[in-house]
Amino acid sequence: MKYEKIAQLKTVEQFRQRLHALGITLPCDDEIQTAAAGSPLADTLAWGPLTAGNRWTIHPMEGWDANHDGSPTELTIRRWRNFGLSGAKMIWGGEAAAVQPDGRANPRQTMAIDSNIGGLAQLREAAVTAHQTSFGSADDLIIGLQLTHSGRFCRPLPDHQLRPRIAYHHPLLDAKFDIDESDDSVVWSDEELEGLIDSYVNAARLAREVGYQFVDVKACHGYLLHEFLGARLRPGKFGGDFAGRSRLIKTIIQRIKSELPGLEVGVRLSAFDFVPYQQGDAVGEPMDFSDCLPYPCGFGSNPQNPLEIDLKEPIQLIRELGELGVIGVNITCGSPYYNPHIQRPAIFPPSDGYQPPEDPLIGVARMIEVARQCKAAAPNVTMVATGFTYLQDYLPHVAQAVVREGWIDSVGLGRMVLSFPELPAATLQEGEMKRKKVCRTFSDCTTAPRNGIVSGCYPLDPVYKAMDEAKQLRDLKKSQIPTGV
Repeated sequence: MKYEKIAQLKTVEQFRQRLHALGITLPCDDEIQTAAAGSPLADTLAWGPLTAGNRWTIHPMEGWDANHDGSPTELTIRRWRNFGLSGAKMIWGGEAAAVQPDGRANPRQTMAIDSNIGGLAQLREAAVTAHQTSFGSADDLIIGLQLTHSGRFCRPLPDHQLRPRIAYHHPLLDAKFDIDESDDSVVWSDEELEGLIDSYVNAARLAREVGYQFVDVKACHGYLLHEFLGARLRPGKFGGDFAGRSRLIKTIIQRIKSELPGLEVGVRLSAFDFVPYQQGDAVGEPMDFSDCLPYPCGFGSNPQNPLEIDLKEPIQLIRELGELGVIGVNITCGSPYYNPHIQRPAIFPPSDGYQPPEDPLIGVARMIEVARQCKAAAPNVTMVATGFTYLQDYLPHVAQAVVREGWIDSVGLGRMVLSFPELPAATLQEGEMKRKKVCRTFSDCTTAPRNGIVSGCYPLDPVYKAMDEAKQLRDLKKSQIPTGV
């Protein structure tokens, strides 16, 4: 299925016409406003007791480029340096750091463990120094570290084999990822989870020791804490009803808040999810869920039709997180492993994906609208919206409009920062997008790590374009050999 490419829309009016043709309502300004011209993105923003100097946020990203012991390589440090150069005043986690070695989504993931405390310090220092050099001060810069366990999607060893640790046996995902439904050894026991909670608290302690102002307790994209939020099929105190399913994340946050005073906590949350989609070259279709109704595994979806959003529980959780004292919630959705088109809208799918079943602009609008609804329902919780990269040239036009109209507090950038890291500074200082650096969502930054190659923007970043891995990636894409997830 062919969709009109954003790069072919040469004016804001043409972009608006495309939105109208799709039935999408998104506010969009005529021009990019600089800070001097009054851009709402230049306003300061309170995150609990912390204050960020503007409304831009950098999302955490897994680079697949740390050393096997979790310590940073030059590529890891360069990415964090770019975060500091970006001009954004909130760096939300920067990197997904595993709290245990078995919790890595890939064998070269950063780890927040005792032996890597020096590496965690290096990353933060790279961002702070770059920011100070470029902007004169880092006093209004907030930097956090994202803490994670990959759960169902753990691949911690150099052989890249899946070694899942799951919340419960899922009627669709077990089959999709070749997990034996009778193998309970991969399911966390309640006792093991108590040890995992200790690992999160220890990781947070390390972050505080080296100067991070907050940690993000990651609960999104199908990883462990997100999976627990849908664990209706799990017996015991960490499953079943909403109180049980949210107990793990809330316990982690309560322990961090009580044992590590002065360290703030945020949560990146998949506020809605759809059922898994089938991988392949065809237009994406959901796996057959007819035997699973009412669907017992969703969070933020309608049990009677898990392709419909139901925000009752996510909003309840966001309100409770606010009561626990989190400084903010970063709204995302779904999982790149089983329904990437809703979480990472793109015309060009990654190697383990499928052709998009909708114009990606529909996915962008869905994510922003969900963030708007969450913000309206919990106005006292500071929130970041996600999904802006596919807007490409018109990203700042929409971003400044949604902030001005109060839809959301802050605008998050992910993939775009790999190709155009200085976007926040360029828009606020110069009022322009550097067209040759705009991410066109070719998905190379996802296809590469799915095949054991470090992640980065191979089409547009000159450092990655010159790497041997760039040719390896081109050859892989040409071969069209099924690669699996």
